[in-house]
Amino acid sequence: MKPSTPPTPEAALAAMVAALEPVLHLTEHVPAAGAGGRFLVCPVSAERDQPPFDRVMMDGIAVRAAALQAGQRTFRCAGLAAAGHAAPPLELDSDAIEVMTGAMLPSGADAILPIEELTRTAEHFTVNEPAATTASSGLNIHRRGSDCQEGACVLPAPRRLSPIDIAIATGAGAATLQVRCATRIAVISTGDELVEAGTAIAPWQVRRSNAHAVRAALVAAGYACVTDHHLPDDLPAMQTALAALLATHEVLVLSGGVSMGQFDHVPAALRSLAVTEVLHRIAQRPGQPLWFGRGPQGQAVFGLPGNPVSTFVCAVRYVLPVLARLSGLPALENRALVALAAPARALPGVTRFLPVRLAAAEQGLLLATPQPPANSGDFLSLLDTSGMVALPAATTPWPAGTVVAYWPWPGQSYLPAQV
Repeated sequence: MKPSTPPTPEAALAAMVAALEPVLHLTEHVPAAGAGGRFLVCPVSAERDQPPFDRVMMDGIAVRAAALQAGQRTFRCAGLAAAGHAAPPLELDSDAIEVMTGAMLPSGADAILPIEELTRTAEHFTVNEPAATTASSGLNIHRRGSDCQEGACVLPAPRRLSPIDIAIATGAGAATLQVRCATRIAVISTGDELVEAGTAIAPWQVRRSNAHAVRAALVAAGYACVTDHHLPDDLPAMQTALAALLATHEVLVLSGGVSMGQFDHVPAALRSLAVTEVLHRIAQRPGQPLWFGRGPQGQAVFGLPGNPVSTFVCAVRYVLPVLARLSGLPALENRALVALAAPARALPGVTRFLPVRLAAAEQGLLLATPQPPANSGDFLSLLDTSGMVALPAATTPWPAGTVVAYWPWPGQSYLPAQV
């Protein structure tokens, strides 16, 4: 039985995740070098010690520290050790091996003197003071296994693979990585009034933008398989198109058509396609009419309100967290805590999602300055904001200094630019 009152945002997110069950999507092996942004399933272990040999850290010469400590200052050049080649051994205290950064340390040597501390003649190197007197065993040497040892986990899972992760994985010897099969997401705008930019437009029409914002948010969050669609306010046409999209996608994100108007066909169209309604309406503003259901094969179906601010707020608060869970990651809950820099109006009975601009605090929590839009269609008001805060339901304003949950807009940092 549906609840008599709309759920809170927290309860709504929990219901969405529960409805989808702990479904583990299929996995695949992909080349590690091209796996950026994918969701890693299995940890990566080092194929050998890192570094795999005692590694030279500076251009210069490899010598024995004991020879320097005994007063040796001039050394005969007895060979060259370059990166990517076997190093000749150092056999005599009076000899040195010229070395390049990244080369293997010659056996018999235990210190590297940088080239800036040397004077060179045709066959000899003379070490400058005081470098000679301060040199010790291990100088400028990256010891074998000091980063990690063979078999150690270098990349835990699950995680979305960043550029640094790719470097770690390939450096550890992983040619392929086991990742979740890419989630296929369809972003769908609805409405006869929407017209694409660059095409002719009538006075009673508006430009199509919500779907582009949602798609950009998904791409910024690492989802690459995102298709874009537009449907008219026609129930039979909507049913046909949605049936095809349900057959080819794991996630549908619709914008518009979920309220109570005569042309809000989305709930009826989805019900006719055996999409089970989980919730319709949440105790929040903006975004109260949000619809969510589960498709016949476990697809996640979001029906976001059509007003631009409402669409974006719901995408950040629900779509991205649910997709994270479907990708094997923990749900993205309260991303950070910030303090209100000014009083903010609360709403009785509903959570208010309020756009804010972050500012650096001298100490403690970051400060969030409210930037309330004029209405839920005022997308221009978000231009200089960095994210949104959640103000719990209340009958009196929340005072400055109140600590609240903060979600950055996709692609935004937690921190303000000036920090």
